[in-house]
Amino acid sequence: MTSNPNPNPDARQNPDPAPGTAPAAPPIVDAQVNLASLLAIPRSFVEHQAANVHHRLDAYGLGGRPDRVRNQVFSLYADDDADQLVAEMDEAGVDQAFLVAPDYSHAAECALSQPELAALHDRVNRRHPGRFHVFWGVDPRGGQDGIDLFERCVTEYGFSGMKLYPPCGYEPSDPRLYPYFERCAHYGIPVLTHTGPGWGPLDFSFGSPLLVDRAARDFPGVDFILGHGGVTHVDEAAYLCAHRPNVHLDISQFHSVLSADGWQTHVNRLFRAGISHKILFGTCWPSFRLSESLGGLLKEFSRGAPAVAGLREAERKMIMSGNSLRLMGRKSAELRGGRP
Repeated sequence: MTSNPNPNPDARQNPDPAPGTAPAAPPIVDAQVNLASLLAIPRSFVEHQAANVHHRLDAYGLGGRPDRVRNQVFSLYADDDADQLVAEMDEAGVDQAFLVAPDYSHAAECALSQPELAALHDRVNRRHPGRFHVFWGVDPRGGQDGIDLFERCVTEYGFSGMKLYPPCGYEPSDPRLYPYFERCAHYGIPVLTHTGPGWGPLDFSFGSPLLVDRAARDFPGVDFILGHGGVTHVDEAAYLCAHRPNVHLDISQFHSVLSADGWQTHVNRLFRAGISHKILFGTCWPSFRLSESLGGLLKEFSRGAPAVAGLREAERKMIMSGNSLRLMGRKSAELRGGRP
């Protein structure tokens, strides 16, 4: 399966049911997924992930042969055209996703150049119309070439946001990023910045959500999304969301929460903290695929499930799609007139 039978996102968001029929289920948006491909993710990062998985399994006496674990992990990164991702989205009932394309080029050897990687994500976006909002990754060390490529990604490819991965070696409020933020303000597109730890070889000290505060203050017209903000450094992330109108967080990688009472209790506590209008559902596909399916995770957020217990239905809908779609709706008129 390579595409949704109804690729028109507006039709999915605002269905017009026939008289006497029940309204369609509200849309679901996954606010952070990745292209599970060694063309997009450095091989060295996947090697580290495999070693980490084996280390954990070995501690429980389940490690087995390291090469078998390695092969199993690497098998997850062969979805170069996102067909598998879209098939899982269809099966799970996920209408749209934020497809992030981090710039790892200053921290690891990459299979593609940045222009080649941008072209790959453009092809994926064309292959699956209406399914993705691509967030193009930038790095403050990219110079004018990086700025020019970002401009092209937004105006020619129709990408929908900017992705930062600070553990590669910079702060998300680095002044060299300000020309990018100015363009985000002009085009009405958000910035999704990684928070918390990252791939093993990187510098986790750049993962604090508070490092975003200066940029959020200097660019009040730009929406900043704290990636994994509902998972690590949660108090900091929630604090910023509560007091900066333009700061939001996603809960991607919630399945990996380090909590004695389980991730369901953890996210439920966050959902009831008074910032449900700032929280975006997300998974960080394919990071969980060794242990759970996308559909299995989605069931945990169905109405009445423990993770969303005590929430009004309007709040659950905001978290599952409303907040994401609202951020996407702020694109400037000139971009809305382009292709999706």
